[in-house]
Amino acid sequence: MTNSNNLKVGIIGYGYATKTFHAPLIKETAGLELAAFSSSDASKVRADYPDAAEMAVENTPEELIARADIDLVIIPTPNQTHFPLAEQALLSGKHVVVDKPVTVTSSDAHKLARLAHERGLTLSVFHNRRLDGDFLTIKKLIAENVLSRIVHFESHFDRFRPQVLSRWRESETAGSGIWYDLGSHLLDQTVQLFGKPDTIHLNQLKARDGAQSTDFFHATLQYESPAGKPLLVILHASTLAAITGARFLLHGTTGSFEKHGLDTQEDALKSGIRPGAKDWGIDSNCGTLKILKDGNLNETSVVNERGDYLRYYAQIRDAIRLQAPNPVPPEEAALIIELIEAGEKSALEARTIVV
Repeated sequence: MTNSNNLKVGIIGYGYATKTFHAPLIKETAGLELAAFSSSDASKVRADYPDAAEMAVENTPEELIARADIDLVIIPTPNQTHFPLAEQALLSGKHVVVDKPVTVTSSDAHKLARLAHERGLTLSVFHNRRLDGDFLTIKKLIAENVLSRIVHFESHFDRFRPQVLSRWRESETAGSGIWYDLGSHLLDQTVQLFGKPDTIHLNQLKARDGAQSTDFFHATLQYESPAGKPLLVILHASTLAAITGARFLLHGTTGSFEKHGLDTQEDALKSGIRPGAKDWGIDSNCGTLKILKDGNLNETSVVNERGDYLRYYAQIRDAIRLQAPNPVPPEEAALIIELIEAGEKSALEARTIVV
């Protein structure tokens, strides 16, 4: 519903990320109004929003960014376009949300961060998997010291997609491939839990027949505490995993936690379910917790925290309107690109890289 007090939002492009994540979440966020898209095929937008006659569909990103009525520009476009589009939007006085990863290079990420600061604008990055229910559960377990000192963490994002598709994510273009795509999610979650690692070692492959970009990675991150008590992190993703293991493994000095299955919010959005639905964000794949108590290992099921992707855009609204904290500041996103680059260097030189 149109409201003069709403922040007017324009989205560049009408691909998977726009249709599945950004447009539905913005539509459900009070105080945000989805006012315009840019798309080379307006019929696709009109097919999904037949009743929104007042919603503009511009032919180009430049036309959308130039609109005087747009306050916030969303950029869920191919990774190599993030920097020029975000720079143009910031220079035009717009607040900006960029899909992850923020840019293809860390130098470009820092340039955007400086530009947003100079212009007094909000620049944020859609690291939505900070709001996965199982990840929120792990954050809570660590915060409550349930497993005491954590010594080993594994995060796996495995799928079975043997067919190589004709799309930019699987092409040879800069910023394509699974390390930039899923790696940015897993790295961001890890940094949220443990901070910046000391070293990284990456193995990556083009495993599928006809693969043009990385479709498998296995990264090892090492943390060295001042007390000499290390933490080892393994991040893994594959497109050829017909049998998948645990999504998360967490080992501490007093026990372990294991969780299978992916967060449910993406599949819910793909099927047309929206935040606010009765079971929104509920992941029934409970985790398993084994804790040493009185000399015995006791096993219990752990109900997942409720996932909440909608919280991201509510926080964006408040960051712009109320100067509340930015949910994902560009400096945090720039660190993830630095780690991606360090991983690329590790894979190229077949050695461990000090971060």
